[in-house]
Amino acid sequence: MTYSRSRLALFAALLIAALVVVGFLYTNAQKHQSAAPAPTASAAPSAQGDDEDSTEGQDSADGTAPTIAAIPAGPQASTATAVKAVHSPNSVAVDLSLAPGQCKARTVDAAAGLYLPDPACTPGAVDPAVTQDNLAATICKSGYTTTVRAPASDTDKTKALSLSQYGQTRASTTEYDHLISLQLGGTNAVSNLWPEPNRAGAPGTTNPKDAIETRLNKAVCSHKVTLAAAQKAIAANWVTAEKDLGL
Repeated sequence: MTYSRSRLALFAALLIAALVVVGFLYTNAQKHQSAAPAPTASAAPSAQGDDEDSTEGQDSADGTAPTIAAIPAGPQASTATAVKAVHSPNSVAVDLSLAPGQCKARTVDAAAGLYLPDPACTPGAVDPAVTQDNLAATICKSGYTTTVRAPASDTDKTKALSLSQYGQTRASTTEYDHLISLQLGGTNAVSNLWPEPNRAGAPGTTNPKDAIETRLNKAVCSHKVTLAAAQKAIAANWVTAEKDLGL
């Protein structure tokens, strides 16, 4: 009986010693782990932005490839001023003072030639002489736009400034465009004119916006939409204007 108690006491002592050793080793390991420096996370690669849209491949008027400074046409803080009313037939009214490189065209689909102007630089402007009541005598009358369009001798000056303001080089495919077209009662004013880029390889200045302008003119003249609604839609986003008007 005594012998059994001695063995039990010895076994218990050994068990306690083993537990102490294991506890010591575990505590020591934890200390080393907490003291070790955390691995440095590798920096995530920055996403390739599309804020620079190259027009390499287009023919420019001076033989060099044009450059288009553009940003994606995503949601932006509203910095645009309201659409103005400026009566300026046959000449360009300089109603905005813009700095070189201040403006950026917005890219919707470069391959299709879908670009929007900078809303802060080109909010759009209309001629107050064109109203819903005199459509038949103005924009719905054949040849109306030729009576109010500014001559090239005038637009060439402001076009050169606009190219600089939009960070673009001169190109034969770029149209100096009325955001609200003359056939929708738009006016000749800096706030309504911008250098509209075109798709790479375009044969000239004809672009997708031209056809939309004509269809909107027909919609206004057939009284499917009001003049004010068409002007507002094309100034906000000419790419979606027809859809926005339910046409």
